[in-house]
Amino acid sequence: MSDYMFMLESHLSADQFRVVGKMKDLAGDAGVNVYLTGGAIRDMLGGFPVRDLDFTIEGNALKLAKVAEKKFDAKIVDVDDHRKSVHMVFPGGVTAEFATAHSEKFAKSGAKPQISAATIHDDLRARDFTINAIGLSLNKASLGLPIDPTNGIGDVERKEVRAVHNYSFYDDPARMIRLHRLKVRLGFTIDERTRLQYENAREAEMLTRISAEALGAELRQMAGEVNIADVVEALSQEKLLELFSPALAAGKLDMQSLNKLQKARQMVPVGAEFKMNPMPLLLEVLTEKLNPKERSALIKAAEISRGEVNAWQKLESVAKKLEKELKNAKLNKPSQVYSVISKAPGEAILYLILNSSQRIVQDRIRNHFQKYLPISLEVTDEEVAATGIPPSSPKFAKAKEQMILTRLDARPKKVVTAEEPTTPPPPMSSFARGPSVRHAR
Repeated sequence: MSDYMFMLESHLSADQFRVVGKMKDLAGDAGVNVYLTGGAIRDMLGGFPVRDLDFTIEGNALKLAKVAEKKFDAKIVDVDDHRKSVHMVFPGGVTAEFATAHSEKFAKSGAKPQISAATIHDDLRARDFTINAIGLSLNKASLGLPIDPTNGIGDVERKEVRAVHNYSFYDDPARMIRLHRLKVRLGFTIDERTRLQYENAREAEMLTRISAEALGAELRQMAGEVNIADVVEALSQEKLLELFSPALAAGKLDMQSLNKLQKARQMVPVGAEFKMNPMPLLLEVLTEKLNPKERSALIKAAEISRGEVNAWQKLESVAKKLEKELKNAKLNKPSQVYSVISKAPGEAILYLILNSSQRIVQDRIRNHFQKYLPISLEVTDEEVAATGIPPSSPKFAKAKEQMILTRLDARPKKVVTAEEPTTPPPPMSSFARGPSVRHAR
């Protein structure tokens, strides 16, 4: 195994690494080349949690996705016919994109590009920033070989965001929003030449060329950010937030609520499975001070879909239903609380952290994040497999859940050694006791 494959395995969850293995085998059987690219490689090299898997295929991505859908019980959730890409969800909640390697030519700024099939090298050279233009071969003959035509690995090491080429912001002006989102998310600086290109594009009024579709795509990416308040504040300082709604730039941005949302997002332990649709929650908080007319204008400006609006409108009622369940006095075991919360939509859980006035509800959610989820992470697939149930078995997930529930309700037993005195020692003062131990995030 190459150093990069070893690094990849250590940075992905077990479910994510299984999907990578499945794609490697699937592409090999189909006789096409496949590469893990973009954000997954950037985050692996930078030491960040990997959110999504991006596979670039030198071949028909849709055809391969349909085979994966049938063979691995995955689900196709969205297809971009123009860019020949497919978004999928695999068992375990692993999200992935399959895209055909392609080059892009822009007839005019902000317009949809002309797409042509290309090699992986041409595909990477056509991307936005060098840190997103890195690939890792999953092919048998070159497994683990990094492909880095724009020196993105060096920029990750320098913690710097650099545009791939001089016309990056002219071709796709939405990249000006993305530049600051990535800067904040990763804690990187902006390369000086890229900063000048950004300023030149602003002076040329390229911001006016951003389409409603592109604004919506950037808003969805913002919604997925854990440090959402920091991202929104950065966009506000750059006067980019007014692209979504002039009202937000006119004193109607509720940073206090956004900071509360950010703290709630940060409560989720790293590595824990937390299924969430972040868009309704962001819309709820972002538009808190907007009137109906201003909200409608934002929906139009970012081409927010009817489904997204419906999910936003239903969020409060879904959260209230969960609140009622969590108030139930019969939930007297950690396993019972865990079962209720782990099956609830993530956006409803965080909504209650922001809005519920019920102390018992707040306490149970915090216990779930600070105690129960970390304990659940202690139960590994290897431990379940040791009971004789293979991961491929339909019973595996249920067996793992039952093992987690049993561990949550277990009480640690005091171990008495031969050296221990038969009479209890005198109590220590509060100053002599060590610090309490808490699960780290």
